[in-house]
Amino acid sequence: MTLRSPTAGVPKRGAIMTVLGLTQIMAWGSSYYLPAVIAPRVAADTGWPLGWVVGGLSLGLLVAGLISPRVGSSIERRGGRRVLALSAMAIGVGQIGLAAAPDLVAYIVAWLVIGLGMGAGLYDAAFATLGRLYGYGARSAITTLTLFGGFASTVCWPISAFLMAEVGWRGACLSYAAVQLLIALPLYLFVLPRDTQELTAKPARTDPAAPDRENNPKLGTMVVLATTLTLAAVISSTLSVHLLTILQGNGMALAAAVGLGALVGPSQVGARAVEMVVARYHHPIWTKFASVTFVAIGVSALWAELPIIPVALAFYGAGIGLESIARGTLPLALFGPSGYAKLMGRLAMPSLLAQAAAPSVGALLLERAGAQGMLAALSGLALINVVLACGLGWIVMRRPSFPVHAQ
Repeated sequence: MTLRSPTAGVPKRGAIMTVLGLTQIMAWGSSYYLPAVIAPRVAADTGWPLGWVVGGLSLGLLVAGLISPRVGSSIERRGGRRVLALSAMAIGVGQIGLAAAPDLVAYIVAWLVIGLGMGAGLYDAAFATLGRLYGYGARSAITTLTLFGGFASTVCWPISAFLMAEVGWRGACLSYAAVQLLIALPLYLFVLPRDTQELTAKPARTDPAAPDRENNPKLGTMVVLATTLTLAAVISSTLSVHLLTILQGNGMALAAAVGLGALVGPSQVGARAVEMVVARYHHPIWTKFASVTFVAIGVSALWAELPIIPVALAFYGAGIGLESIARGTLPLALFGPSGYAKLMGRLAMPSLLAQAAAPSVGALLLERAGAQGMLAALSGLALINVVLACGLGWIVMRRPSFPVHAQ
């Protein structure tokens, strides 16, 4: 498969990918990954309940989920430049609101504004933008973008800690506001293309990711796809909040738990790097199947209390790393580039709503059933996800266009 030359005036692919990669790191670090560092200090300085301080992120994710279908439709009609620029503005203004918040109500309102930015600027919106620009050729771009995004916590957690030590948590929020308004916003406006012409090539007959145009996916396929993406989001968002608590619940010291938990990040990046190399040889359904299988192995090994915690966490990390790629590439392979941005907005809604609720539900489950009860529930969800992925694989492999051998 070959891509046509970009339309006149459209920046080169490398420039677009660099901008989206850097701005994804900044967007994740300024929103999703921020409370993990600043929340305890915010609660200590203000006296606000820690649950509400952390809950601001959940409310932001709720807003992100509610607006995601509209975001996808807007990108489908006009491209991603304006939407992503608005996301930088919303996150920046929200950060100013956090820094200036005199009370808990104002703090929560600021998170609702940040939620608008998350819905318009994190992975799903960026994937939709790439699909709108490059069509079938977006698969490699999506993989590259997730590789950038995998460094968000690695880069931004130390920066957040440094800023808090130097200028306090309010100063840290103002610093992130400056990054969004003075760096990310101009990058979106001056580098992303103004026109909405798609740089889409028609799929070659041998393209393993090309969907069968004569056997378009039906509503049932969309429901199964949305369900498996949502279950993956539930598992990852629950463990991202409660993993250290679970490890400590098994008698592990905090330092050891943190050290083991740190294995998840490199495992994500490593799996994405491998996928980048081998993606052209297989259909994205195999990426999805590997993802859910690795997550099921990792979570089930933790639940069974096998003496291989590092291996279990490495499997889990690799699985959620691949899931980010499958989230963008599998819908493109199943449904094609026409309407892809709109579809991504619809698929994002249940996942983001689940991410908003999962940490609170997980906390309740920890309280009622303990760490083993939570891991048992997550293992069950992970196994269900394997079954759903097999179902999607059956649908894909029934198509005449599905390649028997890698091309």
